Amino acid sequence: MDPNSLNAIKGAAGGEAGPYEGDMAVAHDISPYITAYPFTSGTGFGTKYADPATLPSGRGNGVAFSPDGADIVVLHTTSPYITAYPWSSGFGTKYSDPATLLPGRGWDVVFSPDGADLAVVHDSSPFVSVYPWSSGFGTMYSNPSTLPPGNSYDIAFSPDGADLAVAHAYTPYVTVYPWSSGFGTKYADPATLPTSHGYAVAFNSDGAAIAVGHNSPSPYVTAYPWSSGFGTKYADPSTTPTNHGMHTTFSPDGADLAVAHSDSPYVSVYPWSSGFGTKYADPATLPAGHGRGVTFSPDGADLAVAHQTSPYVSVYPWSSGFGTKYSDPATLLTGIGDRVAFSPA
Repeated sequence: MDPNSLNAIKGAAGGEAGPYEGDMAVAHDISPYITAYPFTSGTGFGTKYADPATLPSGRGNGVAFSPDGADIVVLHTTSPYITAYPWSSGFGTKYSDPATLLPGRGWDVVFSPDGADLAVVHDSSPFVSVYPWSSGFGTMYSNPSTLPPGNSYDIAFSPDGADLAVAHAYTPYVTVYPWSSGFGTKYADPATLPTSHGYAVAFNSDGAAIAVGHNSPSPYVTAYPWSSGFGTKYADPSTTPTNHGMHTTFSPDGADLAVAHSDSPYVSVYPWSSGFGTKYADPATLPAGHGRGVTFSPDGADLAVAHQTSPYVSVYPWSSGFGTKYSDPATLLTGIGDRVAFSPA
């Protein structure tokens, strides 16, 4: 089970008192390339944390906290393309770079649900790379026998850690592998492919569905049942996102699916129950531009959108619909928000 789902269950059972109190990090395009804040549900942003002593070397494209919250990893555009830090209410001293560097610009990063592996997508062959993780990088795993066919933009583990999905620029636009401390044989492609470049991929919290955000033409988001392979494509949403689906995420309880996209309203959210429900009303205050990243807080009570225009990140209370946007942080990001992540509760 993924840590977000576990946190939601704890909260429902009374194992976690009060609102979410944790941290939020945003990868962005201008130095310091990664910015983090304390965040409390119902209150919003705290005072920005100090920048890391050693910055990422270029534009931050992806960011992830480890499942135990003890580490944070940033993907970026300049060698070594990946930078990792211990995390404890602030950045620790940068970990050593991996012995085998990524071959090109890093796009996104995800930890396995148990925190034992760190998976990365990038713009040069083999397009996907995975390292063992234990307070630092282990020796990179062997490449899959069948590589993604090109530039890969997003990556996701299934909640049980048994499968690893990659969204990429060339047909079939999404590729999934069994995972068990190494890549298994690629699953068969879906019978009905996404319509174009895959920019985003996400599993539902029970692992029974997989959603792909993609380029033109419409529907910009495509979803399938998942059970160790693709089922028959779900019907498209009746109201599709307005343009390129840049990032997708399911809520921790699996009841909603959010899509960040490139045209107004920049974020669209749908009820999810073995298919798309009727799109929720847009937020009263929209994100300020092109939506590039979207994520729910671990308790599902808030929804954050990273976007292209100042303030570059917007956060809304969420309860089967958008609440009133939180006030922007006192210290804004320096540039375009590409991805946003909450620490575990």
